[in-house]
Amino acid sequence: MTIEGTDFSGKSTLARNLRPLFSGVSHCFTREPGGSPIAERLREVLLDPELDMNPWTEAYLYASARADHVRGKIRPSLESGQFVVCERFLDSSLAYQGYGRGLGVAAVRALNARAVEEVEPDLTFYLRLSSEERAWRAQEAEASLDRIERMGSEFIQRVGEGFEELAASEPDRIKVLDAGRSPEELVEMVAKEILDLPEARKHIKSHVQRYLRQ
Repeated sequence: MTIEGTDFSGKSTLARNLRPLFSGVSHCFTREPGGSPIAERLREVLLDPELDMNPWTEAYLYASARADHVRGKIRPSLESGQFVVCERFLDSSLAYQGYGRGLGVAAVRALNARAVEEVEPDLTFYLRLSSEERAWRAQEAEASLDRIERMGSEFIQRVGEGFEELAASEPDRIKVLDAGRSPEELVEMVAKEILDLPEARKHIKSHVQRYLRQ
């Protein structure tokens, strides 16, 4: 399962609030870029606000981080039977580099083909955030913006349009959530969607139902 969206849409907050949902269930929470020692080092480079990076360099670094993350953490976790929740995955590269940077979705998808090793999420939650709300949240965090967060409104608009097109193209996998909803509402919406996953039923159905009854 993955959580997607533009910067400041609340991905990390949602991931943090979802943890109680999986209490008693074998699970793994991770993130991109990052999630493995090498990928975390690449994350430092990718988000360094002092660096000016070519779009293709950026795309290759994200793919490199993902390749190590998949092999070092995601695949082993899945093979051990854990329910994996990842903050950002391939959809982010498609939206940010494919649409935002203008490299093209097909090109970015092809670049990442070997990186993901056919690992793909069963369910993705896209946190839709209005441009007005994002601008307000960005202003609140202005002193600590990373390189990507500093890219500007036109870039983020293209990224948002990319996420919208991806969601429209795969409605069965990508579920759109209103990022303006309360944390409690978002967790409940995610829980209900998880119950519809056939492969999740035998692993976490009872835990999710218990959470919803609280």
